[in-house]
Amino acid sequence: MLDVDPALCVTDVVDRVDATIIAALRANARTTYAELGRLAGLSAPAVHERVGKLEVAGVITGYHADVAAEAVGLPVCALVGIVQSAGGDQDEIAAALAALAEIEDCWFVAGDEAFVVKVRVGSVADLEQTVGTLRRIPGVAQARTTVVLSTRFEGRAVSPPSVDGSPDSLRPAGMSDPVVVAGPAGPTGPADTDRELLP
Repeated sequence: MLDVDPALCVTDVVDRVDATIIAALRANARTTYAELGRLAGLSAPAVHERVGKLEVAGVITGYHADVAAEAVGLPVCALVGIVQSAGGDQDEIAAALAALAEIEDCWFVAGDEAFVVKVRVGSVADLEQTVGTLRRIPGVAQARTTVVLSTRFEGRAVSPPSVDGSPDSLRPAGMSDPVVVAGPAGPTGPADTDRELLP
């Protein structure tokens, strides 16, 4: 995760050129500064400076590589709704959820459930064990599990809207619906060379 300057307001930072750069990076995090400059109509050094400012402002929060869960031994995915008990403490429950390595994502939600978490494990037996662990967290009344049979799409990037509300006008020419694509692991940023990076 990149260091963020809390004094900067995102809405004061992003303009149409920034939005074009963001859309390109979300489509391919390994896009070079030279290519970003071509898309945005700027020089590579100017793009480098803009990307740096977007990182400091917290607009770009990091870079990562997407991997096939099955390839790393985590083929089982489930969404688990956490129902909080009457005397439960939200912060304590959230901290306990954060401590479980099996939980990939966690959302605080409105409705009967207080949290929804995404769990990735190696087998159904591992899922059963993880759900049991969730149910034993102090302040948890119920854990409602939905097993994912298949993933139709995931992590799809949504383009920022333009002034007229249309996201397509900010998408670089020739770019289809953006998706999060494998980039360098960690907050390394886009490549700063003129060469195309090989997969």
